[in-house]
Amino acid sequence: MKTDELPVTTTQITTIKEFLDAKADLYNRPSFIERDPISIPHRFSKKQDIELMGFWAAVLAWGQRPVILKKANELVELMDSAPHDFVRNHEEGDLKRFLNFKHRTFNATDALYFLHFFRQYYLDNDSLEDAFLPTATESFNSPSAQTVESPLITFHDRFCGLTDFFPERTRKHIATPARNSSCKRLLMFLRWMVRQDDRGVDFGIWTRLRPHQLVIPIDVHVNRVARHLQLLSRPQTDWKAALELTETLRQFDPEDPVRYDFALFGLGVEGEM
Repeated sequence: MKTDELPVTTTQITTIKEFLDAKADLYNRPSFIERDPISIPHRFSKKQDIELMGFWAAVLAWGQRPVILKKANELVELMDSAPHDFVRNHEEGDLKRFLNFKHRTFNATDALYFLHFFRQYYLDNDSLEDAFLPTATESFNSPSAQTVESPLITFHDRFCGLTDFFPERTRKHIATPARNSSCKRLLMFLRWMVRQDDRGVDFGIWTRLRPHQLVIPIDVHVNRVARHLQLLSRPQTDWKAALELTETLRQFDPEDPVRYDFALFGLGVEGEM
């Protein structure tokens, strides 16, 4: 644990771990789903539909949760409740229905590029997981290979790489550690896709990225609770802070540190701390 001002004893670490274990168990259950953006991909059973709407719901996940759910469900309806089939097979005239879509700073220009990228991508690939994986020629032996740092950078560069079509304004919706962003929404999406347990919340449908590589998404609730518990000392809430908090949580569970996202988020959003 990193805190120069108030050293944390071994006994305190053990107590915090027991406390967070109990809270993770309390919040990591199906009752968590209904009011959370993860409820959007839970509408589907097809792998590609789950990852498509999981990605889109995560990207839209800022602001009040009822509004996020409303806008994400609006996107589902715009894609005829069949996201994968729509992105692969839509015709140009089908895109007109997206011209009035808007959620905060995400607008029709962004939505149309997302559709263009997904169409090009799924014509050649079976799963969105491949878009996060470095190619054989890219180094995956650096210290960042222990986390999803390199996959996030890889995805950003691929997503923004269709230079003839890419609208620069859309870049702000796809964070990257290369700009020291906390990458909160993409990390939440990766948790949904990668974490594997029997609790029924996270999907665990991706297998090449592994749970021990995940980095915790730091939203306002996780940030507040983590600092209260002295799990995070870095003043800025950025990529380095996300790595610091994750490294602290690895002391509690080195194989699945991000399961404590349930505890920290739940404690914050339910007002327990």
